[in-house]
Amino acid sequence: MGGLEQRFPVPYKSLSLDIKVMATQIGTMGTILHARKEEGVTVQPTFNVSVIFGKRDEPMLLAITRQLIEHISSSGSSMPLVLSLGLKDHSMETLKGIVSAVMENRLW
Repeated sequence: MGGLEQRFPVPYKSLSLDIKVMATQIGTMGTILHARKEEGVTVQPTFNVSVIFGKRDEPMLLAITRQLIEHISSSGSSMPLVLSLGLKDHSMETLKGIVSAVMENRLW
């Protein structure tokens, strides 16, 4: 991530019940999203992503949350994800940087 780390740190914390990630540029929690893998009888897994608090009109936030829960699930974890995004910059580069940082610092 290079220079992105200095201007955009991504603190993270693993707890026993879920994975919590907070990425902020504004010093607050911003939009809070919840994602989990749905267990069912189908061969292909399904994922539920929802906004708990904040902006509900930002499809890219839902998309990166889904991407993260898919990565978490494919690595063998069944823990849900709580993602907090307090962003000034909603660019694709920033969102990809968040996904990249979380994947590099796997806590599951």
